[in-house]
Amino acid sequence: HLQLAESGGGLVEPGGSMRLSCVANGVSLDHLSMAWFRQAPGKEREGVSCINMLGTTSHTDSVKGRFTISRDNGKSTVYLQMNSLNFEDTATYYCATNVECFGSPDAWGSREPSWGQGTWVTVSS
Repeated sequence: HLQLAESGGGLVEPGGSMRLSCVANGVSLDHLSMAWFRQAPGKEREGVSCINMLGTTSHTDSVKGRFTISRDNGKSTVYLQMNSLNFEDTATYYCATNVECFGSPDAWGSREPSWGQGTWVTVSS
């Protein structure tokens, strides 16, 4: 039974950095694409970064050059390194599998992803 558990969220000042982790229990990540989504208050959930089983990554435009997604299949863990954080990055961040890492970020979740419980990131001074 697949379970995704995110961690690493919290409060950070603008311009700061944070790394989120997502551990997958009950499944091997070797052949899975993984993604990070986020949902800000009053907004719809959006795709942030995606990594396929070959390690190819995609990012939504607003985080390109600032966020990096990576994976460690041996640890069944996916990471999201977030740099130069700004107020617009404040959201609950969700890890997901059963995603398609091509096309628009709006399409990444078209296969009914499996979600983690989310971890809250607040960017505030």
